Amino acid sequence: MIRLPMILFFSAFLFSAGVYGVLVRRNAVMILMAIELMLNAVNVNLVGFSASLKAMNGQVFALFIIAVAAAEVGIGLAIVILLFRNRESINIDEASQLKW
Repeated sequence: MIRLPMILFFSAFLFSAGVYGVLVRRNAVMILMAIELMLNAVNVNLVGFSASLKAMNGQVFALFIIAVAAAEVGIGLAIVILLFRNRESINIDEASQLKW
């Protein structure tokens, strides 16, 4: 069995990689992927604590996070498609220039 500190270290690495991806990337799809990476790091934390405490609460919360992540991907990709239709680019810097 994997010990809890190793799980937490792995989760911290995943979350850090996601934060780096959000802060550095300019591509909207890559930013969405980085946000998904951060949500998966939270899921790893919840399942790791759930396994170490022998409780099901963390696993139930992880399922809710997966459902929210699926909704986030659907809405995020719809926004990216609309941004591409208007600007023919998915660069986030150009999204601030959109006007009604």
